[in-house]
This record gives sequence, structure tokens and C-alpha cells, in this order.
Amino acid sequence: MSQAAEHLSARVKDGAPRPERGRFNRTALIGYAAFLALLLYGLAHAYWASGGDGFPFGADDANPEYSAFQNVGRDQLAPWIAGWFLGSAVVALLLALPGRRRIPTGVLVGASLLSAAVVFFTLADFRILGNLAYVFMLKFSAINWTVINQLFAVVSVGLMVVSAVVYQRRTSGACTRCGRSDTESGWTSRESAARWGKRAAYTAVVVPLLYASTRWAWALGFPLGISNELWEEGKKDHLWIAGAALATMGALGSLLTLGLVQRWGEVFPRWMVGLRGRRVPMLLAIIPATLVSIMVTIAGVMYIRLHFQGAFDNQKDDWGATVPEMVWPVWGLALGAATLAYYFRRRGVCKRCARG
Repeated sequence: MSQAAEHLSARVKDGAPRPERGRFNRTALIGYAAFLALLLYGLAHAYWASGGDGFPFGADDANPEYSAFQNVGRDQLAPWIAGWFLGSAVVALLLALPGRRRIPTGVLVGASLLSAAVVFFTLADFRILGNLAYVFMLKFSAINWTVINQLFAVVSVGLMVVSAVVYQRRTSGACTRCGRSDTESGWTSRESAARWGKRAAYTAVVVPLLYASTRWAWALGFPLGISNELWEEGKKDHLWIAGAALATMGALGSLLTLGLVQRWGEVFPRWMVGLRGRRVPMLLAIIPATLVSIMVTIAGVMYIRLHFQGAFDNQKDDWGATVPEMVWPVWGLALGAATLAYYFRRRGVCKRCARG
């Protein structure tokens, strides 16, 4: 073994990160993908601002009553959104390029988080979650142009946030793959994550069950939290049966959250023929849990926003139709925390920095 190879081997054994292999590594590609997506979407809005057809938001929304910009037309809204996405594209490029910027890391990371928050809580709404349910029910016709644009916007800023996390790790000396450093905090240890992750997981199970209980009550003939008139109206259209079916899907999904803190979330149980005894791939749990946590948080914030906009002022006797959804951000944040704890518990020894 050469002297250089021996030196590298010693660094890995000591927990130091391996050097990056080339500029276009996988973590860097995330940043460039974010830049490209944000740039293209900014240019699309510039096209709409100049009079192009197909603007999906505000007063042009297929359902403007759900939009945070319900009464704002394309001429006023499109230029602002174009500028926002083009500015976000610049931030994404700064995060993706190799080396360190003169701009403080906190400013770049904060800008990416702000951009994501604006998209999540103004452009996106509960229709993303609702359309996911329709996809599982094979009702693809319910997906419209606005929802497609919401998904693209959410994915674009989501990639930028991931790139910001990688940049923060890179500039702080942490491993860009696992995030560990020589001064790692105790709350990320397996033991600590097991404790706070269990509390988060149980919270993420209880909240959606509270919501589902109202929908099950309506389907069984009990107008819990709504007036008799509204219940009779929904009964004629079989609305409560459909609502109970969707609530049941959500409840079953919430029970799967227990897999983040139970053994069957790490090793396939015996009844799963062909898979029993095998380790559950981490991403099989992390990806869907992360997506659901984002979507239910977006939906819950939308209901809170509509409440402050006065959309429910005429429904004070029908609290069961709106109040349970306002608690969804608790569900989303708890599920996100439980997913993060699951990652901390299962990440094992990093293949790049050899920390574990």
C-alpha cells in the first residue's frame, strides 16, 4: 500500500470524511437539479406575466376559493412569482457550486427555507393531499392543472432545501452524506432519538384518529360537530361514505407510523412471505413518511389561513368540518420528527466518513 493510501485509510479509521470524488457528485447534482427546476419555473411565470395562457394561480386558479391570492389576477401575481422563483434559482446555484460563498451560510440556508415556506403555505394547499387520495382510488380525472403546478413548485423548493442542508454540512466540516461531525450533538444519538422519536410517533398516530372519528361518526349517522341540515345534505349525495373511506385511509396510514418505532419497521414480520426476516430498507419508510408529513402540514396551514381569511365565518355551528383539519400541522410536524428519529436510529456506519 502506498504512503498516500495508508494516510487516507488512517483518516477514514479516525472518522474523518473521504475527499469528494469530482465536482458532479450525487449531493451536488441535487443542487443543480433544484437550480434548473426553479429557473424553468421562473421563466414559465415570466411567460405568463407577459400575457401567455395557462397561469394556474390566484384568480386564474381552477378553485380560487382555496387560493391565498383568490382575488389577485395574473397581471399582478405572475411577475412577483416569476421574480421569486428566479431569485430562488440564484440561491440554489450558489448552494450547488463547489467551494464556499462569501455570503454567510446562515443567509443562504435561511433564504432557501423562506422560499420553501412561501411556496408550501401560499401556492400549495390541501388539494395535493386530496389528489393523492384520489390517485389511490384510481380517480385520475380529479387532478387539474393547478395541482400539477403546485407539485412542481413544492418539489423544486424541496430540492433546494436538501441542497441547503448539504451546503451547511459541507461548510461546517460535517459529512455531506450523513451529517455527522466530530462535535455531534447528543440529541442525534440512537438512544436519544429513540426517546423523543417515540413521543413524536405516538402524537402522529393520535391526531389523524381524532379527525377520522368525526368522519366515521357522520357515516354512522351521528352529526358530530355539524348541523343536522349539513348532515342531511351530505347524506343525500353519499358524501359521508366517501369521507369515511378517505378518513379510514388516513387512519391506516397513521398506524403505519408505529413502524417508525416498532421492530416491524426495521425487520419485515413473519407473515410477509418472501420478505420475512429481511431488513426494511430505510428509504421505504423515510420517503413516504416525509412526503405525507409535508402534505398534511400544508393542508393544515391552509385551513388555518382560510379561518383567518373569514372563509368559515358562516360555519360556526359546523366546527367538525374545519377544526380537526387545523390540528394537522401538529400531525405533520410530529410525523416529520418521528421520521428524522427513525433515520438517526438506523443510519449505521457512514460509508463515506466511517462515523457510526
